[in-house]
Amino acid sequence: MTYLVQTNQLTKVYRGKEVISAVNMHVKQGEIYGFLGPNGAGKTTIMKMITNLIKPTSGDIEIFGKTLTNKSYEVLKRMGTIIEYPIFYEKLTAKETLGIHCEYMGYYDKKEIDHVLDLVKLTNTDGKPVKDFSLGMKQRLGIARAIITKPELLILDEPINGLDPAGIKDIRELFKMLCKEYGITIIISSHILGEIEQIADTIGVINNGQLIKEISMDNINQNQTDYIEIIVDNGKGAAFILENKLAIANFKLIDERCIRIYESTVSQKVISKTLIEHDIEIEAISRKTSSLEEYFMKLINGGVVSA
Repeated sequence: MTYLVQTNQLTKVYRGKEVISAVNMHVKQGEIYGFLGPNGAGKTTIMKMITNLIKPTSGDIEIFGKTLTNKSYEVLKRMGTIIEYPIFYEKLTAKETLGIHCEYMGYYDKKEIDHVLDLVKLTNTDGKPVKDFSLGMKQRLGIARAIITKPELLILDEPINGLDPAGIKDIRELFKMLCKEYGITIIISSHILGEIEQIADTIGVINNGQLIKEISMDNINQNQTDYIEIIVDNGKGAAFILENKLAIANFKLIDERCIRIYESTVSQKVISKTLIEHDIEIEAISRKTSSLEEYFMKLINGGVVSA
């Protein structure tokens, strides 16, 4: 297995507190790696260590087959990044911003500026200083700056912050294209789990500074469970009827009004009819499939997952 990025017992201590604990991360070449975790879990700290912005207390980081050191300048040239919020010279235009970035990165294909601005849909900003950009426009410009030098590795910390739904869709398709057509490996963190679910090949889940799971989305999808979800006025009463009148054993009372049935032997029609006959009012009934969000919540809450 070829890993473009891997960490070995990566640990970071701030003011006597261990905020990252012995993380062993494995990112395959040519994949999109979704980095998930609650706020404060340690995602940004790890990304900063991978990009050499902060130093580990202990452990190693290997990128492109080489251990990252204080002098890994050539390795950093092969990366594009957005860590936290992109910062710009506010009086410059988008084209000027990208031109300066190309200069200090030693990349001299100026034709690429117009191409990249087109990719992120910032083509109509000539003469407009960055200080007049919206948050979403700044985020698009940050992505343009990260990809303009055609890096082999993209490190993107919450890159869709500030984007509207149409913008999120545009950037999602852009990342998939960069990975598929250009072979760029992408590590992307996001609190929007539905977006990660649509683009990631692998996810890493971190909580309280510990990487608690690395798993492919294919494995998650293969182990997703279909279930029937019912919203009723009396959850305990409905549970009694399911168990004693319909002989359904594999169900879960989520709260006082929501029940999930994991058996496929009984149809929604029969369930609805039986509950109504026993004076249970049904507000909603539908067939669903467990999502990445549910898988993620089980992990960070210490639940057992099958995948």
